[in-house]
Amino acid sequence: MTGRTTILDGGMGRELLRMGAPFHQPEWSALALMEAPDRVAQAHGAFIAAGAEVITTNSYALVPFHIGEERFAGDGRRLAGLAGRLAREAADAAGGRVLVAGSLPPLFGSYRPDLFDAGRAPALLEALVEGLSPHIDLWLGETLGSLAEADAVRTALTGDARPLWISFTLADEGVDLFDPCLRSGEPVADAVQAALRMEAAALLFNCSQPEVMGPAVGSARRRLAELGAALTIGVYANTYFPKDVSARANEELTGDLRADLDPPHYLAFAKDWVGQGAEIVGGCCGIGPEHIAALRAALP
Repeated sequence: MTGRTTILDGGMGRELLRMGAPFHQPEWSALALMEAPDRVAQAHGAFIAAGAEVITTNSYALVPFHIGEERFAGDGRRLAGLAGRLAREAADAAGGRVLVAGSLPPLFGSYRPDLFDAGRAPALLEALVEGLSPHIDLWLGETLGSLAEADAVRTALTGDARPLWISFTLADEGVDLFDPCLRSGEPVADAVQAALRMEAAALLFNCSQPEVMGPAVGSARRRLAELGAALTIGVYANTYFPKDVSARANEELTGDLRADLDPPHYLAFAKDWVGQGAEIVGGCCGIGPEHIAALRAALP
């Protein structure tokens, strides 16, 4: 990190939907990758033009949960490679000022740590890692709902020297904001210790309500202080209405987003996160290039 706030991109899926790219369940953001990859490249370019310094590969939905078992088995590696190449080309066109993060998503459904299958995870992650690896600068295990999911990502990257960012999604409905936890119920303090154990380069929180992010950053910073340790912290929230941990995320992909999280209001949350110690800030579902432009213009 450079001492200034590092700006991530926003939510690829919702941006593709807004652009009119092919988009529906169950494939979600993977559909554009398969049918209109030029739209994926266009979305990457829009986030870069807005000021993103790190863009994320459109590999989030490249899991059997979204594209089906047969398609994943037959075409998963190639599609991951395509996702990586599109991001790499967009980053390279920016003259070397943009990094590419390889997205390693929850494998069995967003917000569903209860469905995690440790036995199947290695083979699924292997396909994604092999496809993405030639194109990325760092790895991003994102929207992980439990420590077990993060451990699987770390294991899949054994021997890879590139930085690993671990990003957890947080319980954000009917929860105690003074004691934030992952969707598995595991406390943020335990996530801090896990990230340190994994030698992660950064610990992030994503795809949750903005309101829970500040408390999570504060909890992480307090735990790091107790341990006498250092770790880069990041945040990229969504604009969804809260979803209970028992719900399947992304079932209502075309539903309403929160109207109160336009760029100025999202920026106000982001300033609070930075004030509490976040050094990486971006956006998840519903956060578009206009939000990213506001972040880049205002954050130090």
